[in-house]
Amino acid sequence: MSPLQPIVHAFFHADTHTFTYVVHEGRSAVVIDPVLDYDAAAAHVSSASADAVIAYVHEQRLTVEWILETHAHADHLSAGDHLRNAFGAKLAIGEGIVRVQSRFKALFGLGEEFVPDGRQFDRLLRDGDALHAGVMEIRAMATPGHTDDGLTYLIGDAAFVGDTLFAPETGTARCDFPGGDASRLYASIQRILALPPETRLFLCHDYPPASRGAEAQTSIPAQRHGNVHVKDGATEASFVALRTARDATLPVPRLLLPALQVNIRGGRLPPPDEEGVRYLRLPLNRFGA
Repeated sequence: MSPLQPIVHAFFHADTHTFTYVVHEGRSAVVIDPVLDYDAAAAHVSSASADAVIAYVHEQRLTVEWILETHAHADHLSAGDHLRNAFGAKLAIGEGIVRVQSRFKALFGLGEEFVPDGRQFDRLLRDGDALHAGVMEIRAMATPGHTDDGLTYLIGDAAFVGDTLFAPETGTARCDFPGGDASRLYASIQRILALPPETRLFLCHDYPPASRGAEAQTSIPAQRHGNVHVKDGATEASFVALRTARDATLPVPRLLLPALQVNIRGGRLPPPDEEGVRYLRLPLNRFGA
């Protein structure tokens, strides 16, 4: 029997090169990797991008049952909590988030109000766990390497690969964040490339050249034959050497410090002080040269 072929509607957040997906079959839906808008110069948070997702869900008369994070993102703020409240849905992420939370609680010097045990999410997923939304079964496949908590979500013939693979001409995700590991990412990518060849692969990011627009979808044959970092024939040793050398040249992501403070909280902003003002922390001289 052919696998389910759910409808996948992509939203591209140009400022962070991020894709958010609404995946649905019948009236049931899930949202993957929603983005909260953030103006770093003004330290201003807004929800226009997430509200466009809400508008689409309402237009299609869908019921969102799960908000799914592929990992704790370092390049954008998550709108997971905003959409959880808007839809009355549940929020899930990989169980490795607990290790991510512990590392960044220490980095940011967070107090007793932040408990790094994953309680900020409704479900912590292990490799092989399954969720359901109507007739859709959502299977979690652990794909760490970029981060400890990386997951790929398998829904019918679609795989949402998070920060593992990029478009073939761009390659793969970096592995130099705390908890990152190029060998683990290589193994994770091999799991993805071993999926049925007709599987639709949906990217978390695209950084397109001037010759084309952003493309959400790629394929296993395209990755196996053309990925500049990990196409067929690339060994683990060659990939680790390439990835390590490349990562050493990359700048710190523009929104890493604000994003992780929000994303380890499941998309919640830090708690307000007695005046109702929320603050982000900036640990000095911990990243960069």
